[in-house]
Amino acid sequence: MTRNFALAAGLFALGASTALANDTTAVLKTGGLEFTRSADISMEKEVLFISMQQIRVDYVFRNSSDKAIDTLVAFPMPDIDGGPMSDVSSGDQNQDNFLDFTVTQDGVAIEPQLQQRAWANALDVTEEIKAAGISLLPNSEATQKAVDTLPKETLDKWVADGLVRIDSWDQGNGEETHYIPIWTLKSAYYWRARYEPGVDINVSHTYKPSVGGTVQPAFLNENQQPKGQYYEEYKAKYCVDDGFVRAAQKTLKAMMAGKPYHYESWISYVLTTGANWAGPIKDFTLIVDKGSKDNYVSFCGTNVKKIGPTTFEMKATDFWPEKDLDVLILNYNDPAANPG
Repeated sequence: MTRNFALAAGLFALGASTALANDTTAVLKTGGLEFTRSADISMEKEVLFISMQQIRVDYVFRNSSDKAIDTLVAFPMPDIDGGPMSDVSSGDQNQDNFLDFTVTQDGVAIEPQLQQRAWANALDVTEEIKAAGISLLPNSEATQKAVDTLPKETLDKWVADGLVRIDSWDQGNGEETHYIPIWTLKSAYYWRARYEPGVDINVSHTYKPSVGGTVQPAFLNENQQPKGQYYEEYKAKYCVDDGFVRAAQKTLKAMMAGKPYHYESWISYVLTTGANWAGPIKDFTLIVDKGSKDNYVSFCGTNVKKIGPTTFEMKATDFWPEKDLDVLILNYNDPAANPG
């Protein structure tokens, strides 16, 4: 199967946001660790692995001073907006650790603390929600059930304050009214770390990425031709080239004929958090796994090499992460092999 990866003159060009088509799931941007800014701790090495199943980041940090440094380290979880019409892929929203985040330092697992805050209409409503005995997870099944049992006066206030909205539907028992949580959950895992002088510290973390997508190539029109502004955005954001466009045209034609086709998936990663450290990332490696030999992948990078049946690698020295990374994958789908 023909493979595709895009090369660009600059590292990781980032374009405007992509317009979404029907049957679309949006993507949340996630990234790496964020730290208290330090002039004495350098990032000696970073290996970033990205696939649709997992993001894994391995770091090597070094304290270049002559004194030990205690610092706060955090992993910001993406914001979760409440509401049943949410079209964002954001893991298991019934649990606090909805991306299954894990972290180790020098091979030892770290149990980070979790900070959660709820916001509505630019106001912090965390304590009000907690006082009512409600979970801060806006889209969990337990939260929805609990909100529906609140006193009427509380619900009226929450509607007026923008914490919930009224909705109704019929599930076979007649029209029922429900109060839908619409606050935004902001959360982060955090811990304190101690870096001894002149000692390399190995930190690794993993999580499930937010993978967005759409059922057909969004940058092509019904005639399988590049679609104006959308196509320009894809070129800037994912560095799609002529070969990738031809693959998308072929798969759209196949889909319309009821044959096996490819659908889009998107992964976005915030690279710029690495700029919190002294100097550039001395040794940077990016590995992108497209998942299947029958898939296509496109992202912006320099000197990208194919290192395996499904994996592509980019290396850089003295790397300044000035732009974020967006990955576009065309996933092979055979309706006959996956009925229903």
